[in-house]
Amino acid sequence: MNGTRRGRTVWRALLVGTLGFFVVVCAFADSPSVTAVLSNSEAAVGETVQLQIRVTGGRSADAPEKIAVDGLQIYRTGTSQHFEMNNFNVTSSVIYDYAILPMKAGTFKIPPQTIRLGSNALHTPALTLNVTDSPGRSSSSRSNREAQPENANHLVFAELVVPKKVAFVGEMVPAEIRLGFDPHARPELTDAPEIAGQGFTTQKLQQSQHNLETINGKSYDVVTFKTAIAATRTGKFEIGPVKAKARVSVPRRQATPRSRSRSPFDLFNLDDPLSDPFFADPLGRLAERREVEMESEPATFEVKPLPPNAPPNFSGGVGTFAMTTEAKPKRVQVGDPITVTSTVSGRGNFDRVNAPALEDDHGWHKYPSSSKFKQDDEVGISGAKTFETVISPNEKKQALPPLVFSYFDPVKENYVTLRSDAMPITVEGGAAPAPAVVASQPGPAATVAASAKPSPKPQDILYQLTERPKVAQSFTPLYSRPLFWTAQLVPLLALLGLIGWKATQARRENREAQRIAALRHEAAELMQKLRRNDSSPQEYFSQASRAVRVKTALARNIDPNAVDAETAATAFDLDENERTQLRRLFERSDELRYSGAPNGAETISPESRREVLDLLENLRT
Repeated sequence: MNGTRRGRTVWRALLVGTLGFFVVVCAFADSPSVTAVLSNSEAAVGETVQLQIRVTGGRSADAPEKIAVDGLQIYRTGTSQHFEMNNFNVTSSVIYDYAILPMKAGTFKIPPQTIRLGSNALHTPALTLNVTDSPGRSSSSRSNREAQPENANHLVFAELVVPKKVAFVGEMVPAEIRLGFDPHARPELTDAPEIAGQGFTTQKLQQSQHNLETINGKSYDVVTFKTAIAATRTGKFEIGPVKAKARVSVPRRQATPRSRSRSPFDLFNLDDPLSDPFFADPLGRLAERREVEMESEPATFEVKPLPPNAPPNFSGGVGTFAMTTEAKPKRVQVGDPITVTSTVSGRGNFDRVNAPALEDDHGWHKYPSSSKFKQDDEVGISGAKTFETVISPNEKKQALPPLVFSYFDPVKENYVTLRSDAMPITVEGGAAPAPAVVASQPGPAATVAASAKPSPKPQDILYQLTERPKVAQSFTPLYSRPLFWTAQLVPLLALLGLIGWKATQARRENREAQRIAALRHEAAELMQKLRRNDSSPQEYFSQASRAVRVKTALARNIDPNAVDAETAATAFDLDENERTQLRRLFERSDELRYSGAPNGAETISPESRREVLDLLENLRT
């Protein structure tokens, strides 16, 4: 019995000490402040909106019972007090609840209200309420969210924004994916968004921004992803919907209703996160985690075909482009390499932009081009693509012919061909004169030999010379005469020319051997890559078509970039079945490269891979 009394005495002492602690802490609380918030900033005539005025740092405040605003009826409905602790600092708050009943439509200003706290006079901020004649769809949706807070689908939304509804095949159209989350639901994106549908390709999604937006009076954390869409076929079809998955926290269903109406501070005041019931329940006893599927509405899209009158060097580029060119060095010998650097800049499907071509390639030998792309935006539809092409002259030249690049402009709806100016260069050297020609030319030696022709046998009686000859004969030895050594320069120069010509031929043959070796090495590497199964469909068919071009170039000693399906089929004398397979391979490669990486996680079947490998291995002369 005594033990029971002693225990009660201890509990009473602890309770008194705790109350004393709260009194002391409250005495040293921060200076009083006041704020006000509406449950909705939009409402309809006859729809009740809740107003709450919160006074922090005081216990006995004087708030108005009624607020006068023409067109609105505002009455106080109740008062409640809250205690909150943060780092052992206890804050006391008094909340005054008001009900607002709109009587007519319009935009209403609720003026600042004076709250007296002892000798202090505090003022609430001015508030704005928009009232419509009848409830809109957004208000109905918001009411559903408030009536069913346990439904996780009302805490998120997904939206697909495509600014253009009509485009051409291959045209890159920018698009945005917007995912919105209620910030109080502690959202967590589990599956990245993906655009469903067929007949188009998309660039890799890039998250561009994350901000807080107010939509229909409710705050959302909105995450924006950017991409670009390009159609691969004509016609009308739908893009989307966008699908994603997220995990959110939703309140558990309560067995008994709450004793008072829901406070707008609990749901809408982002400056006071401790008033959120999720934060007030750190152990998760009042909330549970649920996975929710997010899905947007699809976007309609109409795709028009490209005109049929495409220029010969058109490779599928669609957009708006500009071109610059440069060549170095400016002075070379016949057969020496010249590096031509061309840059195509602008906005469009750079995946289909190929190196500009020589307008007249007669007398030039062209090697495969290399390229690098520098993008200026998040999704890679704006930037500059630089090509380096090595060419060598086969004869004397005075200028590098113009480079041409063709593309389709979707704004002008026609094809455009860019043409650079002819770049002046100096190509020296050339084929040495033939030795036979040098030997056939007459010279002083031939004259001397002709003069040594024996004269006819003299007669027995010679006639008497009555005058001296015009040219006196000289008895100086031939090797001592200047004319003899001057004549020797002709075969010497011919010999030096022959040596130079042989050296040029050797360099040319060496470059040709290096080119053939490089093509064989490239063919071997391509076949090795094609036997692996770790490449995407775009990479696989691009490498397969390149392997066909390289093998054809080796078989016929032509430029691999000029090889198409018919050229390869003729070079290897393929039958009709093999020709059909080869055409299908080139068409598949062009389809996948038309506008970038393919949509989705498409893979190549083992049967298709085996068919391609068998076809490539049969390409032998």
